[in-house]
Amino acid sequence: MANNGTLKMKMLALWEILQQESDIANPLTKNEICEKLQARGIPCERKSVVTDIELLNKHGYSVETKTEGRDRIYYVVDRQFSVPELKIIIDALQAASFVTEQKTAELVEKIAALGGSHRGSIMKENIVHFNTRKHKNEFTLYSVNELEQALIEKCQVSFFYFDLNENHEKVYRKDKKLYVVDPIALVFVEDNYYLMCWSTKYQQIVSYRMDHMMNVSKLETPVCPEAMLPEEKIAAFTEQTFKMFGGEPEEVTLRFSNDLIGTIYDKFGEDTQMIRVDENSCAARVTVQVSPTFWGWVFQFRGELQITEPRDLIDTYKALLENACAEME
Repeated sequence: MANNGTLKMKMLALWEILQQESDIANPLTKNEICEKLQARGIPCERKSVVTDIELLNKHGYSVETKTEGRDRIYYVVDRQFSVPELKIIIDALQAASFVTEQKTAELVEKIAALGGSHRGSIMKENIVHFNTRKHKNEFTLYSVNELEQALIEKCQVSFFYFDLNENHEKVYRKDKKLYVVDPIALVFVEDNYYLMCWSTKYQQIVSYRMDHMMNVSKLETPVCPEAMLPEEKIAAFTEQTFKMFGGEPEEVTLRFSNDLIGTIYDKFGEDTQMIRVDENSCAARVTVQVSPTFWGWVFQFRGELQITEPRDLIDTYKALLENACAEME
């Protein structure tokens, strides 16, 4: 008779096999279960499988069973994540530019394994590698851990910040002087990860690209009171910011063609209030951060979107257009 230690090992192995290698489309027979246990060096008799599975069910491990021909088959359906849920997570990971190609491959393997071996194989076969702009900073994910701890403890962090030159070399800002900031939150925007901070120098919120940060360290100094923002203010900041480029927040009225209604909803949210101007256009009042990136976003619509208020922003828009035309002459 097996002792308690051997029985516990057998039950753990049995549950792991059922969870990883069975589902409703790929059930296991008693013989298959015995073979898989024996492959792990665990003795198993066909007649003991029924008793062992009954014991699993008795202790809350849900194993389904049904008759197929003259035999009983077994499988697990109660998983923490469904296939569509896991697929969404994998697709988001593929789209995240800040996760390197190597780390993406490692994480996809781990996520797919949550669906069991059969469903995991299907998910990996159906992966579309649609982001070819993966960054190469391997330290980004390790920095996240340090920053999360700083946010929990409400402490300052330090790091070096760099850009890339034409030769793909790091060029550190401030002659590689250490940045010391008061973190507010980590934000995922436009396929990139950003650290949102309070700037004592500029008395406003600033942000830094995670994949441009090196040697991130949590400090013991507490953050200033301004860095302790409620969630609604953090959300408002991310909504107002275009691709995390800074600028002064301003109320702007936009007039746009019917074809851009969906674009406006995508950019500012589906609760954006619109009014019908005429048969072919609508208008909406939104809050934006006026910056070069904002102007780039406006220019891409080639006249199908206009700024109608405030007056000074209209004048700035016209001046930018005139300067662009002059430079082409």
